[in-house]
Amino acid sequence: MNERLLREEIRDVPEYVPGKSIEEVKKEYGLKNVIKLASNENPYGPSEKVFEEIRRGDWKLNRYPPVEVPELKVRVGEYTGCNPDQIVFGAGVDGVLETLFKLFCRKGDEILIPIPTFPYYEILTRVYGGKPVFVRRDKKYDVTAEMIESRISRKTKMIILCSPNNPTGNSIPNEELSEVLESTSAIVIVDEAYAEFADWNALSLAGKFDNLILTRTFSKAFGLAGLRIGYGILPDWIVPHYMRVNPPFSLGTLSISCALKALEDLDHVSRTVEKIKEDREWLLRKVPFRAFPSQANFFMMDTTPYTADELSEKLLRKGIIIRNLSGFRGTDGHMVRISVGREEENRKLIEAMEEIA
Repeated sequence: MNERLLREEIRDVPEYVPGKSIEEVKKEYGLKNVIKLASNENPYGPSEKVFEEIRRGDWKLNRYPPVEVPELKVRVGEYTGCNPDQIVFGAGVDGVLETLFKLFCRKGDEILIPIPTFPYYEILTRVYGGKPVFVRRDKKYDVTAEMIESRISRKTKMIILCSPNNPTGNSIPNEELSEVLESTSAIVIVDEAYAEFADWNALSLAGKFDNLILTRTFSKAFGLAGLRIGYGILPDWIVPHYMRVNPPFSLGTLSISCALKALEDLDHVSRTVEKIKEDREWLLRKVPFRAFPSQANFFMMDTTPYTADELSEKLLRKGIIIRNLSGFRGTDGHMVRISVGREEENRKLIEAMEEIA
């Protein structure tokens, strides 16, 4: 096939490389038991109400799902305290972000991205012809309003802030975020995929700024990563434009029903979130390497005296998958990300690290 038919921008798009799966590691290393602590998944899964809904079985899967999901909007509005009319959906946060890029990113637009962070922001920027402008975080991996404002230009179209940030685990304070919002007319997207695990969030700012967009997900705290349910909280003026360009039927029938059931059992969400936070702090105390404080269900760790490649490989041979961050822009080849697992998984991780250290 003639590659000249491809859009020019696609040639500069970096490939997103996910971590290895449990099946891959079992096969490659000849292991029977493998622990995955690499993808920031909820190790406890969703509420039993979700499984009851799945077992109900009357799904009419030969029919398309509804385009409008008013009941889910209302329930998410109640959960977040936001106006349901400001809530939109997509296939995970990734799907919401792609629709937002369709709306706002044209060739030559500058998209400000503090690094290190989730690589998909750069991928989307390049796919839609934008120019990523990277803002390097400080030594503690924090980012301030001053750092961002110093890079804003007349070409700045969007600023993307992951909070808590993947992979560093830290959140931007609302005071700093407000300062950024007041300093620019550019769209500021705050990706709050891990907000339930944090000590604060930006929900109190939703509706107060015409350029603030929050994105959230059912993948993490709700344990529904396999169903791809993301949502955005948008200023009123953006919502009708979003709905015009969002793919039709972006949420499947099963996803809609399971999201509603998950929202019926917020006690389950609270219990699992608190357990994960407790275990996160235990891990941060126990790991025999330098670990960074986190507001998420994962933390970042410096692998010195090993490289990230070396430590990741040593753990793989012991049947433990962590996320090697060597491919994340803004890291130095000595950083890994570790998801919080169940107690027995966390203990095995510490035992393996103590043997290596």
